[in-house]
Amino acid sequence: MTAVETGPTPARTTAPLGRLAAAEVRWVLRRPRTLVLLGLLALVPVALGVGIALTGGPGGGDGDGPGLVAQVAGNGLVLPIAALGLALALLLPLTVATASADAIAGEAAHGTLRGLLLAPVGRTRLVVMKAAGVVTVAVLAVLVVAVVGVLTGLVVVGGPGGTMITLSGTTLGLGEALGRVALVAGWTVVQLLAVAAVALAVSAFTEHPLVVLASVLGGLIVFGVLAAIPSLEWLQPLLLTSGWGAGTDALRDPLPLGDLASSSLRALVYVVLGAAVTVARMRRRDG
Repeated sequence: MTAVETGPTPARTTAPLGRLAAAEVRWVLRRPRTLVLLGLLALVPVALGVGIALTGGPGGGDGDGPGLVAQVAGNGLVLPIAALGLALALLLPLTVATASADAIAGEAAHGTLRGLLLAPVGRTRLVVMKAAGVVTVAVLAVLVVAVVGVLTGLVVVGGPGGTMITLSGTTLGLGEALGRVALVAGWTVVQLLAVAAVALAVSAFTEHPLVVLASVLGGLIVFGVLAAIPSLEWLQPLLLTSGWGAGTDALRDPLPLGDLASSSLRALVYVVLGAAVTVARMRRRDG
């Protein structure tokens, strides 16, 4: 008998991480619910700008809440900052929480997560792949509000020669005004990454996407209630939402960076904790 010669066993290869992330991003952007949420976000600055252009906007205010909306009248480049602040209260967190819920819990609900866990991808690489899709949604959501807000502010609301009048009474040129809008947009992305990290961590523990949405949005509401109680002021440094009014500081001159920096640092801590919990859970999950 002659022994059958066998060649060396081919090494199992895995797809490059960039290709996996790109495939996940394409899949996320094809989801109808993602497109619907992005469309709703685009309507926020349009509705705000048209309403202010038709009515002149609410009067008075010191730049917080309705007062910030009042600053938009005749000062169009404030519109994207006001729209980002309004969207950050609900629609933007809802968008990233939905993407995070679909990323892991949605896969588990449809029975496809087990196949991904058995594939030669690696659990950490799988988390990175899923996170890439969620981060893309977060960035696109902020860009939609900011870009549509700038265009609506310039075309519909108008202003003094394409400039921005700050809450301090000074006037910024077009380039510096757009820089302030970009600063708030970047800061908003960081806040949404914290929401996404928490949502992914919750998504890794359940097979029901609605549980993720309820947990994340409910948690944000609880944070807001706790932040409004004076006797719990000592909790402020721990609450993610306690710094969500810092975007208004971009409309002051000189630009104060203290609250923007502290809220960004707080959000990054949430990102690290959420990512660590997600990776730890996914490395032990069977399906």
